[in-house]
Amino acid sequence: MSKPTPISGFPEWTPAQRMIEQFVLDRIRATFELYGFAPLETRSVEPLDQLLRKGETSKEVYLLRRLQADTDGPAGDDALGLHFDLTVPFARYVLENAGKLQFPFRRYQIQKVWRGERPQEGRYREFLQADIDIVDRDTLPAHYEAEMPLVIGDALRSLPIPPVRIQVNNRKICEGFYRGVGLTDTEAALRAVDKLDKIGPAGVTELLASTAGASEAQAKAVLSLAEISAPDASFADAVRGLGVSDPLLDEGVAELTAVVETAAAHAPGLCVADLRIARGLDYYTGTVYETQMIGYERFGSICSGGRYDNLASSGNVRFPGVGISIGVTRLLGLLFGAEALSVSRSVPTCVLVAVTVEEDRAASDAVAAALRSRGVPTEVSPSAAKFGKQIRYAERRGIPYVWFPGADGDEVKDIRSGEQVPAAAGEWTPPRADLKPLVGPAGTGV
Repeated sequence: MSKPTPISGFPEWTPAQRMIEQFVLDRIRATFELYGFAPLETRSVEPLDQLLRKGETSKEVYLLRRLQADTDGPAGDDALGLHFDLTVPFARYVLENAGKLQFPFRRYQIQKVWRGERPQEGRYREFLQADIDIVDRDTLPAHYEAEMPLVIGDALRSLPIPPVRIQVNNRKICEGFYRGVGLTDTEAALRAVDKLDKIGPAGVTELLASTAGASEAQAKAVLSLAEISAPDASFADAVRGLGVSDPLLDEGVAELTAVVETAAAHAPGLCVADLRIARGLDYYTGTVYETQMIGYERFGSICSGGRYDNLASSGNVRFPGVGISIGVTRLLGLLFGAEALSVSRSVPTCVLVAVTVEEDRAASDAVAAALRSRGVPTEVSPSAAKFGKQIRYAERRGIPYVWFPGADGDEVKDIRSGEQVPAAAGEWTPPRADLKPLVGPAGTGV
């Protein structure tokens, strides 16, 4: 067999990195549950017509087919694709299970998703997302849009990562403003503004003209709106100062003001109103979110989402919702690339139980079982080599303690300090800092 080569865009972490990822997921999950979100997992595949009905995603969807499938094209059960986000499958799940759910329904979902994008630093084809959504029947109060940043702020603050800033906007502001200046194709205008960071003002001006039919004056007004940014509700005065009037614009300004003021009361500095944030997916209808990690702004958002009113509907019944998603793999990939995170050891093991002679391995197994029963991660030495060799084995793996069974009593050695003391497996407990690997910023000595 020839040496395998990596496939770009499909990351495989080292055991140490995977331990950091598990730590991060545990912290995120704990925060989600503190806010009352219940866990959910949906299937990995969805019908193609569902995946393709919203947003510019057709080029990103991975088609799922059997090797011997009909070559004329997908049909029936073959017309499946891997989901590219967790919002579309969640909306489908709500429609299928509406009669079993209690509304408003609060759920979190931590799963992998797949997108056929061009891989680059912090951007992958297979990656893990951590989503929260709140969905209700017929109407969803706007105060839930103000709650999303609070949850995410608490979740990300619980992690050993740089500070974050959540940029918020409201699609009603954009759409109302565009209508107020006479643009009829507001979706095209939104998609053009969403590319502002990539192609710049001149590129957006050209795109507005070619796709939204904007005049030079209209394009200038649209860009003026996109330039507004404020850490507080003063953005509203800046919007009004542009002299454009529309009822939908007023509604959006009021909703975004509530989001910014709620966030400021909970966590000053967490949110900033940034009216260039548009989010390219078509299903957003209200507040939209993007999150910058300080020092990593050039890589774009690590957490995004928004309000959607029409993604889930059945006949005359609608299930409006609001959600936000942490790009866990994206976040960690950037930090791993910068060597910004570390873990105190690369294995969960806290104690290695030495084996005196192979005939006495059962005694070492009994010690390990006693330690494990009390929550101490323990493994038994792979061989009855000389104790020095068994200690070196523990050192190589980062295991802090070696346990020596003895006929006259056991002893445990901290191989970092060299201290060795008598111990009983039914009583001894390591210091809290040694019980499990510690995760923290690189250079902090964890």
